[in-house]
Amino acid sequence: MWFWGSKGASGFSSSSTAEEVTHGVDGTGLTAIVTGASSGIGVETARVLALRGVHVVMAVRNTVSGAKVKQDILNQVPGAKLDVMELDLSSIESVRRFASDYKSTGLPLNILINNAGVMACPFMLSKDNIELQFATNHLGHFLLTKLLLDTMKNTSRESKREGRIVNLSSEAHRFSYPEGVRFDKINDVSSYSSISAYGQSKLCNVLHANELARQLKEDGVNITVNSLHPGAIMTSLWRHFNSYLAGAVSALASYFIKTIPQGAATTCYLALSPQVAGVTGEYFRNCNITKPSSFGQDSELAKKVWDFSTKLTDSHSGKGHS
Repeated sequence: MWFWGSKGASGFSSSSTAEEVTHGVDGTGLTAIVTGASSGIGVETARVLALRGVHVVMAVRNTVSGAKVKQDILNQVPGAKLDVMELDLSSIESVRRFASDYKSTGLPLNILINNAGVMACPFMLSKDNIELQFATNHLGHFLLTKLLLDTMKNTSRESKREGRIVNLSSEAHRFSYPEGVRFDKINDVSSYSSISAYGQSKLCNVLHANELARQLKEDGVNITVNSLHPGAIMTSLWRHFNSYLAGAVSALASYFIKTIPQGAATTCYLALSPQVAGVTGEYFRNCNITKPSSFGQDSELAKKVWDFSTKLTDSHSGKGHS
């Protein structure tokens, strides 16, 4: 039986903070990209990585907000190495442009944190006419990872250091549609459920991590890929819930809602901790390995998601971007 605050094998628990789980870790010489680093746990993730000496590239939709967050972090961590770059994960063209711009900087890439997301929004289509939660939470990160993988492989080879890819999933992956992933109904508005569609996108985050981990292991590449549940945190992700539900949730907050420093802990742990060196294709909660849903352990479904996502992103190949 799991209790709030009880420590797992890692020595950390639901009440551990990002600073605590990275205490004593020196990230000097490492470069990380954090998507969605201008709000919520993305800000804390960027701050703690910068605090540990990592050069952090904040990939954000709104660069004005990003610049403000960068300044806030610099005020707290003088000498932090931070850059802000524009990235809209709901747009395939924006993802391609970001990857191309990043490569042209010549920066190495040790850590990729696929953090950004939208949650339980009403039915909407992305610029590429793909259901918004699937497009933003899964597809954008799938393509971003694919486009930056060679950079990560080169960095790992040249630096002789393990690369790490971290996908932020959620326990909501257990509440996807009954069939897991609706390959033929991604854009079906008549049967759309904002909660199930969110769960579907988060399930795809787990399956993407699992399949990529398998491929990299098979190829002998020194890059790990893991997914995680950050915990229930009151951030702007909740904005699409009605006020009654949000009120009820906040009334229970003292019992199970994490603070933002606690919510960023598992991400920072997977990005930096020596405890997870060589650990790949796992799903974490409270800095400890836990089992995802049966769909989340389905390697055939993971391959199907991979192929489906590849076809979808290839069909929006864009012009003028490598």
